[in-house]
Amino acid sequence: MWIAGAATAAAGLSFVLLLVVGVYVIAGNMLNGVGGAGKALAKGAVPAAYQALVQKWGNLCPALNPALLAAQLYQESGFDPNAKSPAKAEGIAQFIPGTWATHGIDGDGDGDRDVWDPNDAIPSAASYDCTLAGYVKDVPGDPKRNMLAAYNAGAYAVIKYGGVPPYKETQNYVKTITTLEDSFAAPVTRVDPSRQAAGAIHFAQQKLGTPYLWGGNGTADQGGRFDCSGLTKAAYESVGITLPRVANDQYNAGPHPRREELLPGDLVFFSDDLTDSRAIRHVGIYVGGGYMIDAPRTGAVIRFDPIDTPDYFGATRVTEDGAKALPTRI
Repeated sequence: MWIAGAATAAAGLSFVLLLVVGVYVIAGNMLNGVGGAGKALAKGAVPAAYQALVQKWGNLCPALNPALLAAQLYQESGFDPNAKSPAKAEGIAQFIPGTWATHGIDGDGDGDRDVWDPNDAIPSAASYDCTLAGYVKDVPGDPKRNMLAAYNAGAYAVIKYGGVPPYKETQNYVKTITTLEDSFAAPVTRVDPSRQAAGAIHFAQQKLGTPYLWGGNGTADQGGRFDCSGLTKAAYESVGITLPRVANDQYNAGPHPRREELLPGDLVFFSDDLTDSRAIRHVGIYVGGGYMIDAPRTGAVIRFDPIDTPDYFGATRVTEDGAKALPTRI
């Protein structure tokens, strides 16, 4: 059994370095990352209460897919059906009143259109996307990107410019949603290795034996101590990637490799609810051989732990674009 301590640190370093070298060997054999139409949802990526809705309505038209619809909902509200923005956007899909009045539909057939009810709001979001896709269907280029551009800038702008218009806000929106789409999609091929994996692991292995601190970010006033997501955030920050502070938001920082496809540097997640990524409560950095480096709990130290436990939820291969695409929650 792997335990943290001075006696194992040197052996652990050699073990980790060998595994990191393997990242780059394996990289030469990888196929392209997640892509293509018809993406299915990754396990637990959407809260269970909304998964069937997103899966059903995400297939409403060819320009849309369930992972893309999930990415929009996550970007807009974080799947919060009670979200309300300063701009008066309302509900899980963040419709403003004027747009809801025109495009809201009675998704559950109960006789009303309620912007606060996900059973109406999620179908309405899909319907609105597909309406926009219809408006720009004759515009050259990728129908999905044109649809998203129309969502942000209006169909007229997409038609005028013959594709995604040259507006920085619109171009950023299209990139953000299509990047987040990968973090909600079940992989259909192997996903590319992370170029920053070696550096993140190197940072984490230097912290082996450090006592755990709830809320710890490794600052001097905290004695250089971390909690689980504080450690993973700092590890990737050391290689220039800024992750959110909490584990369940870190889950959406890239695509999700299958268990048999894990590589050193992947983040691995654990939850008591294996149907909902928003319920994730623990994260570590995979180092290979079925082990991770993690900051497990109060009274313990940063150490090697096995990942194959009943509460193993899944993994994320962190990417720069994936981390940048994550919404900032206030």
